[in-house]
Amino acid sequence: MTAFTILGLIVVAAPALLVAILGLSSLFSRPLSERRTSVVVKSAMFTGLIASISILALMLIKNERRVPIELGHWVVLHDHDEATEPVDPRREAPHNTHTPPAHPAHPLYHFSFKFEFDRLSVPFVILTFVLCGTIGAFADKYMHREAGFNRFFVLYAIFVMGMVVTSVAGTIETMFTGWELVGLSSTLLVAFFQERPNPCRNGLRVWVVYRLSDAGLLSAAILLHHVVGEGDFDRLMGAGAWPEGVAALTSGQALTVGLLLLFAVAGKSALVPFSGWLPRAMEGPTPSSAIFYGALSVHLGAFLLLRVSPILALSPVLAAVVVLLGLATAVFATFAVGVQTDIKSALSFASLTQVGFIVAEIGFFTWIGPRTGMPWLLYFPLIHILGHGCLRTLQFLRAPTLLHDYRVLENAFGGSLTIVPPSADDRAARPGMVRLYRLAMNRGNLDAILVRYLVDPVLAVFRSIDRFERRWISRLNGKPSEFE
Repeated sequence: MTAFTILGLIVVAAPALLVAILGLSSLFSRPLSERRTSVVVKSAMFTGLIASISILALMLIKNERRVPIELGHWVVLHDHDEATEPVDPRREAPHNTHTPPAHPAHPLYHFSFKFEFDRLSVPFVILTFVLCGTIGAFADKYMHREAGFNRFFVLYAIFVMGMVVTSVAGTIETMFTGWELVGLSSTLLVAFFQERPNPCRNGLRVWVVYRLSDAGLLSAAILLHHVVGEGDFDRLMGAGAWPEGVAALTSGQALTVGLLLLFAVAGKSALVPFSGWLPRAMEGPTPSSAIFYGALSVHLGAFLLLRVSPILALSPVLAAVVVLLGLATAVFATFAVGVQTDIKSALSFASLTQVGFIVAEIGFFTWIGPRTGMPWLLYFPLIHILGHGCLRTLQFLRAPTLLHDYRVLENAFGGSLTIVPPSADDRAARPGMVRLYRLAMNRGNLDAILVRYLVDPVLAVFRSIDRFERRWISRLNGKPSEFE
């Protein structure tokens, strides 16, 4: 085993071991004390950070741009129709005829765990450990003597593991595994305060949006296996290291797969029209809001677009759709942020504004870069992600002290900082502004539109199926169904 392999396995094993320690102790009703939990969390984050920085240093020293670590094929299915039929020894072959040797069946489908460290995954995994370590140290004090202290850190550990696996995934199946862990942990943390109905209701809504997003990613993975035969990013994105790879797809295939991936990105990163769930996610504790919807989870969709950027480069229509979706999200978030009445919702929409710009940058530079011989332009959205994640983490962690800071400013100025609302005459003179204000307060009515044109039709179909089933049960039994 090389130094790269050892360090790469440590990067993945550190959060996995954290999940095992905190999860098993909770499973056996032996949760660790707050002090021991803090020590375990800090040790895991420090170990993963040192290992990831060491990989970066080795890659720079040895001038390596891509280091894959394969853990073997876990599932292999063969196409038996293409396999050579066994030769009957009792049947003689014709004279002067050469019988070619039998070849093994070609793999039809294979599922493998593979991790890849390159110039995209290494910076993102370092960002994950830095910010998760910061949040862990903050939450140790913020959640002190909270009834759900242990539950919070178990879900926190699952989230860290999901982020690390997604960041260094070398196949789309491995990425889907981490994608699911991130979605599960973030949804449960939105509904962290289970004694209140609102967090549970918002957590359920977030879970539904994540399910739609996961369906898009899973459909793209299945389609890639049908088109290419596998989900390995190395073979799918070409022989060149990121961002110089060329996808092994046609323009039409790239458009179909890219739209499915973009649907997954829109759900995970709260792009239009799924932006309504983002402020609902602020019901969770402040540390989870900072790490999920300010720093890491909200950027996961943009990271996926960077990973599959060779696919975007093959279709100008797809690149244009990505740019338009990013700009539409940025405009919507800018429109909504000015009327928010609490700091966490305002910060969430401010984060969404930058995420929209990042997505637009990815679509633009993905199309322009290969055609101008400058694929390195994709480093700009990556740098934007790194800087924006650090900034929003700081702002979210400072949010609980906002009232204290507000009083300090009032004392410094010697007066109130309250904004005087517009009078009735002002409102009457500007009716258009009032309508825009109401539209912004309702967050563009995106939730209502989705419920009316997506949720209600689906529920109507299932209700009609349920009524049909009950009628047939009643007819076959010769008596009314007990469910009627």
